[in-house]
Amino acid sequence: MPPKPFEAENTIRFVTAASLFDGHDAAINLMRRILQSAGAEVIHLGHNRSVAEIVNAAIQEDVQGIAVSSYQGGHVEFFEYMVDLLRERGAGHIKVFGGGGGVIVPREIERLHNHGVTRIFSPEDGRRFGLRGMIDQMLEACDFNLLSGQTPSTDISCQNHGSVARAIT
Repeated sequence: MPPKPFEAENTIRFVTAASLFDGHDAAINLMRRILQSAGAEVIHLGHNRSVAEIVNAAIQEDVQGIAVSSYQGGHVEFFEYMVDLLRERGAGHIKVFGGGGGVIVPREIERLHNHGVTRIFSPEDGRRFGLRGMIDQMLEACDFNLLSGQTPSTDISCQNHGSVARAIT
């Protein structure tokens, strides 16, 4: 009997995209649809998206997670920059997930995890957990209340997208 799918306690939002210079969007489209069917809200940016576009959208949409497919190479720098930019913009709480088939090798996965990427999924993970199992891991990591322990910001302005998004949340 398959394990029971994860059931979130909180509303979970993700931004999904395929990385810059990457037109391979079939995998992220599939993951997006499974996230949606599992109850997550998904803001899908499509393919060929830069780190800045993804991070800006994630902050503006007040998400708990980002999911990116990257099949074109350059993934180490791409994901490290994403984590760095999230931290720089005060959004280090946003979890970052990725995958790229066999393009992202085990030593790179370890480096990215050590840098702060929440999870890079490998082909072996797909075989071990299945698609829904990987989605459940993402949902579980992102099942937190964005407002917990927060005091309302007094800096609500057009320049502070995070505070506007948090006020709406």
